[in-house]
Amino acid sequence: MEQKRVLIFSGGDLHKQYLKEIRPSDFLIGADRGALFLIENNYKPDLAVGDFDSISPADLQKVRSGSKQLIDCDPIDKDLTDTELALDLAIKEQPDIILLMGVTGSRLDHTLANIQMMNRVLQHHISCALLDRNNYMTLTGSSIEVQDRGYKYVSLLPMTPEVTGITLTGFQYPLDNATLKMGESLGISNQLTGSQGTITVEGGLLLVIQSND
Repeated sequence: MEQKRVLIFSGGDLHKQYLKEIRPSDFLIGADRGALFLIENNYKPDLAVGDFDSISPADLQKVRSGSKQLIDCDPIDKDLTDTELALDLAIKEQPDIILLMGVTGSRLDHTLANIQMMNRVLQHHISCALLDRNNYMTLTGSSIEVQDRGYKYVSLLPMTPEVTGITLTGFQYPLDNATLKMGESLGISNQLTGSQGTITVEGGLLLVIQSND
């Protein structure tokens, strides 16, 4: 059975290579400028959301007419970022996986917040991944299969003070019941030895980053 997926395009670094990820059955959410990006590349967002303060009134009209549904909010009187608003709506769709794009860029505060938001998705027992031009990130507190997606490196970073019981199979540098603590670099720049590897975790949350230089 095909996985139910929600793809979020936000207003950070956007590139046409992300469009290759779209499948016909995907539910597409455009957050702020991400909605305009989809429309200008001939995709109709199922949902556009945000305060739309980063686009012109003319472009906002394009978003209104080019989206199946639009939810706009006041740019001042709101507590959540556009990406978080989109993520909450994505979770309500109860998909198998949420894929985030356009959520990294020059604003490190937004980038870090968006990475941390993956924990909220995991709490709903939904897989979540974050994609940009050089990285593919996932979060696990149990077990995941890491597929060869064409990235050179696989790095592991604790998202909790420590992550225990880490076991790696199918990697150049295997681990067996290891512990990683915040501030340690032991998990940086590993590599797959084949088409996939397995990571299991007994305690804590582990960020898995596949990356290229």
